[in-house]
Amino acid sequence: PLADDLGEGEVTFNSYVKIDAEKITLITPHSDVGQGVAQMQAILIAEEMDLDPGQYETSFGVPSPAYYNTGLAADAVPFMSTDDGAVANTARAAVEKVFRVAGLQITGGSSSVPDSFEKLRMAGAVARETLKAAAAKRAGLDVSELKTESGAVVLPDGTAVPYRELAAEAAEIDPVTDVTLRDLADARLIGKPQQRLDMVAKCTGTQIYGIDLRMEGMVHATLKTNPRKGDVNGYDAAAALAMPGVQNVLDVRGGVAVIADTTWQAFQGAEAIEFDWGEAAYPAEQDDHWDAVAASFAPETLDKEWRNDGDVAGALSTADKVIEAEYRAPYVGHQPLEPLSVTIQVTVDRVDIWTAHQVPRFVEQRVAEITGHDVEMVHLHNMFGGGSFGHRLEFDYIDRAAEAAMQVPDRPVKMTLSREEDFAQDFNRQISMGRMQGSAREGQVEAYNLEIASPSAAASQMGRLGFGAAGADTQIASGAWNMPYAVPHLRVAAFKTPELAPISSWRSVGASTAAFFAEGFLDELIHAAGADPLEERLRLVNNPIASAVLEEVGKMSDWGSELAPGRGRGLAMTNSFGVDVAEVVEVTMTEDGIKIDKVFVAAEVGRVVDPINFENNVQGGVVWALGHAMNSEMTYSDGMVEQANYYDAEGMRFHQAPEIVVKGLENGDRVLGIGEPPVPPAAPALANAIFAATGQRLRQMPFFKEIDFV
Repeated sequence: PLADDLGEGEVTFNSYVKIDAEKITLITPHSDVGQGVAQMQAILIAEEMDLDPGQYETSFGVPSPAYYNTGLAADAVPFMSTDDGAVANTARAAVEKVFRVAGLQITGGSSSVPDSFEKLRMAGAVARETLKAAAAKRAGLDVSELKTESGAVVLPDGTAVPYRELAAEAAEIDPVTDVTLRDLADARLIGKPQQRLDMVAKCTGTQIYGIDLRMEGMVHATLKTNPRKGDVNGYDAAAALAMPGVQNVLDVRGGVAVIADTTWQAFQGAEAIEFDWGEAAYPAEQDDHWDAVAASFAPETLDKEWRNDGDVAGALSTADKVIEAEYRAPYVGHQPLEPLSVTIQVTVDRVDIWTAHQVPRFVEQRVAEITGHDVEMVHLHNMFGGGSFGHRLEFDYIDRAAEAAMQVPDRPVKMTLSREEDFAQDFNRQISMGRMQGSAREGQVEAYNLEIASPSAAASQMGRLGFGAAGADTQIASGAWNMPYAVPHLRVAAFKTPELAPISSWRSVGASTAAFFAEGFLDELIHAAGADPLEERLRLVNNPIASAVLEEVGKMSDWGSELAPGRGRGLAMTNSFGVDVAEVVEVTMTEDGIKIDKVFVAAEVGRVVDPINFENNVQGGVVWALGHAMNSEMTYSDGMVEQANYYDAEGMRFHQAPEIVVKGLENGDRVLGIGEPPVPPAAPALANAIFAATGQRLRQMPFFKEIDFV
């Protein structure tokens, strides 16, 4: 893709490196929505090219099938991450081939590091060796006599020839593709603490996000669409059109786009319009949603029985006591700090789009269908995003912005959603329910039956793209069916609730709810057995990688040491996206409520690329998960979401944030991502800690309904 769009004096040798006389640009095609993935990708290329920080710039590049993502393949097949059998590996290879052939460029599923770790290092090595070959040709030397250092090829006499001076000559020879990657034991960048490339810009307010874009001739716009996510029967825009700055009110699917001189005037105009909204296609009231989930624990809605080890029914029938429980997890929103925004300019022979999105080629394809342009005429300029958590996998705001931009030809139309519209039109995390039975015998957990019911986020999301969902949904029970425990009698079954309100991928998807059920009730069974939560998990764990994670978090937290009265520790471990993460939460019961004191996290990712960014991602994931478990839910009334802004769906406050101690382990032979895996264990670890401190079991989120936090 770089060869198709080279400027004067620019050269390239592969899809990831571009050089001219002034600068070196490294292409980092995975979207950066705050998780630091641009930094990670650049480190991998720079390591092999012998580039130092400050010697290169980064760019998201143009959307291209060259940037296919195969890192999702391992989690897209219904096999345990520890299953290294022929059938499992054949399935992973088949899915990887599909992604490669389809040119699926996507950021998500904590796949950026697994996808990038080898291919970007290879790209850097190819560039390095090609530049060395050019220098050898110029100097009349053998390549073996040369080395590279700090952005230059170094000749035997010590002369350093900068890459920028060699670029034009290197472009005239065939790229050297027979390369050997450096030994990571000698790595200069990988595994070493780094300052983020975007740190200064973000600290000084100079980072440009989609919402910051300014262009000559731009008009501003916002959306007002049916909060019941249905049709609009009619509207009266007279009052809006009479307001200062409002230029027009345009029809778009499900509502209108207000065009104005400024974003604020567009917001005010949208609020002045009177609408007659159509009805929702899902139950109007929240209780009816819960009733639908509860009713789907039935043979006809069984999606898949994921685990059926031993004889669960037999063990429960002979148990002295059967423990039973029902757990619930509500809808919650994505709600990134940067509201959804996009700028689109439609001309006769070209369409340009500026936004942050995680599936860039799909953006181009959808906009081409809406505007009638050939897809080659549609160009996405991917930007830094101020958060996503899965929201920037959706396309509704882009589709409607394209519909509006077609009605304002030639001018850039900047569409910004108000916070309230962002909340109202979000595709929330799935609502989910778990029903469990279990038993203990002679001080050990013996039997565990876990059934989980939920609508399918995959079916809802893929349905909006026009695709059908094939096979069982691996996410409904993710974090539960693949729990790394060998309970003697274990059954995990998923039931697919008929579609309710539209839902989407939310940071850690199914594991964000199923792991709460799985680890919360396991703690109940361990308590019933009279066993220690860490020791019993270590007895049950079924592989050495997960065992090492548990042992490490036990050491970090000084598990087993005595705590003062009113204090408690809770433990949970989850495998999601192939990553085993164990977390210990420490709390204190005060006169005013629960105070979260400290969180310890151990995670196995095979290789930590940047320890500082790794720690940031883990800490952010813990804060994200704890805040939602404590305070957040989205509920429906009259077919509309009742929560309109952050004050209705609080996260964690600064004064509530605990110290979070992080340890990344590197025992595994697979390199894995960390963006989502810290989320699932946090809620059950907190609930288990509160039980340890107070004796009160929390079986539904958000916890504030039953307990106060300080």
